[in-house]
Amino acid sequence: MDEQRHIAASWFRDLRDRITAAFEGLEDKGPDGAAPGRFEVTPTERAEDGGGGIMSVMRGGRVFEKVGVNWSEVHGTLSPGAQAAMAARGVPGMDADPRFWASGISLVAHMQNPHAPAVHMNTRMFWTPGAWWFGGGADLNPCIEYAEDTAHFHDTLRRACDAHGADYYDRFKAWADEYFFIPHRGRARGVGGVFFDDLNTGDWSADFAFTKAVGEAFLPAFLPLAELRMARDWGDADKDAQLIHRGLYAEYNLVYDRGTKFGLETGHNADAVLMSLPPLAKWV
Repeated sequence: MDEQRHIAASWFRDLRDRITAAFEGLEDKGPDGAAPGRFEVTPTERAEDGGGGIMSVMRGGRVFEKVGVNWSEVHGTLSPGAQAAMAARGVPGMDADPRFWASGISLVAHMQNPHAPAVHMNTRMFWTPGAWWFGGGADLNPCIEYAEDTAHFHDTLRRACDAHGADYYDRFKAWADEYFFIPHRGRARGVGGVFFDDLNTGDWSADFAFTKAVGEAFLPAFLPLAELRMARDWGDADKDAQLIHRGLYAEYNLVYDRGTKFGLETGHNADAVLMSLPPLAKWV
């Protein structure tokens, strides 16, 4: 499993590199009036145990108001709370051995133009002495929805899923609809996408290939939408709608998101864990 862990971590890092390059390329084509944004790259370390990662954040660009594309590879011993949560999920051996290893990429983009949708994507591999699994997904979060944008995003993810499992898209779309729901608001935080976790069919290569397909589908699913909407005229009412919608995003990530909870519980860099939060938000 050491070789598989190295392969997965290296691929997640390569995906990070390609996405940040693509986003900086989009900044170069963005509306005039400001210098193209560039990522600030900061190494991160865990407060305890071992490992770390790369935090890449761009602020105040032409297209992206704030976007983070983080990569991590961490290992150590789970806290009692995290160990108990995984044991409750049925992770083999978790009752007896709290050691773990994890690697992945996590991305959240908040846009300057309210017509351009916010977006989230992540893929990851997790290992314990008793098990390994993959997880991840992508979901679109527009404050002003365009049906054709939603259709393009979902169609791109559907094609990625269909190549690996006839029922994958339907299963993982339904899971995303359930997972990215805000119970105290009684609504979804966006227009969905796909979400999967604890994926272990017994065939590591097949499961990794599917995880890679989801990651590779992200840029074709999102970039055309950002490029189409980034220069559209907008007014104060549009910006107000965007800020209110960002409040929903912040509430979800702070209250419900598994990745936020895991990152903080395992002592990873708090700024890296919370990079998903928007730069500005509004509540009414």
